[in-house]
Amino acid sequence: MSLRPPGETPAGRGRAALTVLAVLALLLGGYGLLRADAGLTTRQVTADGVPLTLVRAADDGAGAVRRPGVVIAHGFAGSARLMRPLADTVARQGAVALLLDFAGHGGNPAGLPGAGSDDTASRGTLTHDLAVAVAYLRGRPDVDPTRIVLVGHSMGAGAVTRYAAGHPDIAGTVAISLPDGGDLPDARPQRLLLIVGGLEFPAFRATAEATARRGDGRRVVVVPGVEHISVLFADRTHREVAAWAGVDGAAPRPAARLLPAGLLLLGFGLGFVPLAALLTGRRGRRVGPAPDVPSPVVLVVATAVTGLGVLLAPVLPTTRLPLAVGGYLTGFLLVTGVLLAAVRHWPLRLSAAGPTPVAPAAAGGPGAATGGRTPLRPVVAALLLTGYAGVAVAVPIHLGLTWALPVGARWWLLPVVTVGCLVFLAGAELLTRGRSWRYATVGALAVPALGGAAVVGLAPGFVLLVVPLFVVLLGWQAAWAAVLRRAGAPRWAPAVVGAVLVAWPVATALPLS
Repeated sequence: MSLRPPGETPAGRGRAALTVLAVLALLLGGYGLLRADAGLTTRQVTADGVPLTLVRAADDGAGAVRRPGVVIAHGFAGSARLMRPLADTVARQGAVALLLDFAGHGGNPAGLPGAGSDDTASRGTLTHDLAVAVAYLRGRPDVDPTRIVLVGHSMGAGAVTRYAAGHPDIAGTVAISLPDGGDLPDARPQRLLLIVGGLEFPAFRATAEATARRGDGRRVVVVPGVEHISVLFADRTHREVAAWAGVDGAAPRPAARLLPAGLLLLGFGLGFVPLAALLTGRRGRRVGPAPDVPSPVVLVVATAVTGLGVLLAPVLPTTRLPLAVGGYLTGFLLVTGVLLAAVRHWPLRLSAAGPTPVAPAAAGGPGAATGGRTPLRPVVAALLLTGYAGVAVAVPIHLGLTWALPVGARWWLLPVVTVGCLVFLAGAELLTRGRSWRYATVGALAVPALGGAAVVGLAPGFVLLVVPLFVVLLGWQAAWAAVLRRAGAPRWAPAVVGAVLVAWPVATALPLS
């Protein structure tokens, strides 16, 4: 005799459990982000068009005691929010921290000339923005103007070292993952700390060591077990920066925002499963007989198509989009998606034998005779899930990692990038007939294709920095696509929902040019 309540199924119990876990993760994540701000005062200002974020200990009386000032500059495709943990660390230990969004990054709607090219125009813009931040911090009554320290990561490391080299009144400089120090004058800046991750490309460590040999008062710190981004969240990095700034106090908490944001992502990810089942109200698709064409043939064709995509992307008009790296990426996704869809209708009959998967209505539902409850319900469900996808990716990233809200030209770039992602995902869906493992594999083929294109010079070199994010987004999208298929969503729903999921971080995080 079953003890299961009437009408309850194992699938229903599983969705209920996922709902509870999702709500719990969201609550814990929200609480963690609130706790991350405890004891700190944050102020947002804009000076000469540059967005600035001031962070200081809440119990410090402004102007009562002059404290060290620390200007913190992010790298290419970064933002003030990405560097916020470092600001929290030095602020809790007694300094006044100031973060800035360089032109083209974060909340700064201005474009960065030659973004990613490190040319004269780009350097001039970075120097201007950094000078604005230094002047603002130095003019505060609670900051000792003789104890200003500059901290920069990657592109920001180059900017702060060049600025400090020309301004001997800067008390100290920290360059994290400095890409190039060859153009710095010998012995300037004098007090320079160079930090590099142990897992970064060897060139970063070589640059740090060569730069350190060209002046006195310089020191190299290799942080083991971290790469170009995770070096920012390493405890060792935070301790070294605080010591170089001349402050000491509370133990660093580098992951105080990152971990809660991860819980938010987990909560939204788990919550998608019961939400999709609730909104669609369906049991899943019936899948017809297996395709005629064997999987290896499909994958070989998909590999050839992605290779052709990286060759065609540089000559497409999308490269002129004012979004560094994003223009090439959008073009690649667009042309590859079109080719994948075209291959689906080749004489090779990759369309496969057997009926197209259909999504029956729930047993006994009002739409059982027509194969769906109503023509409108799946459309409304897909639109709601698309909105959910935007919230699920934007909110955790913006609150706990980096800037993820559209500003300026990003408002129209976001739909353009979304169309590119939509075409690619729709092409993959058509070619693979919604078989989840094939679908995920076709998406995964884009990763080595883009990486190889960057290595041989067909794509911007900074594509290599985007590839890890792209891997995560494509994996996330493939998992949600499988959920939608099992829930019986329309065949176009995985591509629409996934397009927003993938496009949002690309359009809001990559630099405006």
